[in-house]
Amino acid sequence: MSNTNNDSSDINKAAAQADSQKIADNLEENKEVNTPEPLSEEEQTSFIEDDLRTDK
Repeated sequence: MSNTNNDSSDINKAAAQADSQKIADNLEENKEVNTPEPLSEEEQTSFIEDDLRTDK
């Protein structure tokens, strides 16, 4: 890994373009967020099928 002064990595580009005001706004505790959409009956599946569970 080379440390050169003309490093053009994505991290350095992002750091150079960071807007401190936007960052502060994003860190607010009471920031409004979109609620997730409700899942349909078909989409509401368990992670493990009931007939494969051994903990019952």
